[in-house]
Amino acid sequence: MSSAPASERSLDLRRRHHLNVHGEGPATMVFAHGFGCDQHMWRLLAPHFSRRYRTLLFDLVGSGASDLKAYDRDKYATLQGHAADLLEIVDGHAEGPVVLVGHSVSAMIGMLACIAAPERVAALVMVGPSPCYINDADYVGGFSRADIESLLDTLESNYLGWSSTMAPAIMGAPDQPELGQELTNSFCRTDPDIAKHFARVTFLSDHRAELPLLATPTLILQCSDDLIAPRPVGEYMARRIPNCVLRIIDNVGHCPHLSAPSPSIDAMESFLHQQGL
Repeated sequence: MSSAPASERSLDLRRRHHLNVHGEGPATMVFAHGFGCDQHMWRLLAPHFSRRYRTLLFDLVGSGASDLKAYDRDKYATLQGHAADLLEIVDGHAEGPVVLVGHSVSAMIGMLACIAAPERVAALVMVGPSPCYINDADYVGGFSRADIESLLDTLESNYLGWSSTMAPAIMGAPDQPELGQELTNSFCRTDPDIAKHFARVTFLSDHRAELPLLATPTLILQCSDDLIAPRPVGEYMARRIPNCVLRIIDNVGHCPHLSAPSPSIDAMESFLHQQGL
């Protein structure tokens, strides 16, 4: 543990993750964004919950307005490095029961944090999660190994071109093209070298074996039509996580917190009510 005073550690954590705290309440809700994104992506959900929760918004190291100099390729060679950061944020700034809300890869980061420190988290909300993107025997992840390798090769050789093509497809929401443009811009603002490294860690990860170890009450928000995390992925996870609720959001795309915020809020509110939160 660092010997620096708590105030210094807190300030360092705020700077490293561009941490922002809003609202007041007996419980804390922590929002963790997905690949190529930043905390701004929660703008349609977080204000609703800040009415009765203390809400923590932050950028993963290497994303958004985080301290890019803190990106350590060895530490972040697996998602465990980001999970350790998440627990440090919870330990340093959360008060009362904690609800983690993670989108896409951060859903898995949240799961790893819950498994490592189950006593610190009261509930977990996974938005568009996937424990493994690659098809394997009867498991449907949505992509073949060749698909993922091709995706990563294209990203390596032409990151900006890849971003311009993939971001609108990932966002979906054909009736809201401005959201696809927003995600494209977010991808393009991300440091290319960090994005390439994080993409390889993300898309080649496989955390299926950890699913039964997750004891934290969990809500999966699954879109009805999602290119990145197709419906069978959510169904697979719901069967293997011991205390899990699967809610299907009628939505095209991978970001229901942006393209379908009201149904997402309704599903979260129902789940949190059931948990007494």
